[in-house]
Amino acid sequence: MASTPTIKVGDEIPSATFTYVPWSAELEDKSFCGLPVPLKTDEWKGKKVVVVAVPGSFTRTCHGQVPGYLAHIGDFKSKGIDEVVVLASNDPFVQSGWGRFQGIKDEIKFISDTDLAFTSKLGLTLDLTARGLGVRAQRYVLVLDDLKVTKFWVEPNSGAVSVTGAEEVLKEL
Repeated sequence: MASTPTIKVGDEIPSATFTYVPWSAELEDKSFCGLPVPLKTDEWKGKKVVVVAVPGSFTRTCHGQVPGYLAHIGDFKSKGIDEVVVLASNDPFVQSGWGRFQGIKDEIKFISDTDLAFTSKLGLTLDLTARGLGVRAQRYVLVLDDLKVTKFWVEPNSGAVSVTGAEEVLKEL
């Protein structure tokens, strides 16, 4: 069951700290995991950021959604987007592995909202306990400009990608 969003266009996002494993050439060696580092929302101050939230790394629908963002990363940049991040509740090692599996280096950051602190503050959690997955992030996209939400979409069905796909988001930028 999905929670009801409490965030809306025009709101400033709540302060949060995520973790992620920065890409480095060492990560090309598949036996190397890298070390997670913090990423604070304050680092997005003065930037335009697209946050793509998904219920889980490596899941069928989520896994198919990410390549569109990589394929169109140049289009996002040409529309003034400074950074695209993919957020999930998976730990930073899984997020890093997922990004590397997809062939993504430093074009997109794969960040972890492990305890769903950020997603909960937005009112965007999804209870998938009945499916054995626990509580996760809903599939949503935030477009931020200097920490303020300028565009916002929640996928109506977590098992499909329509309004949160890269092409659809690009049309609205």
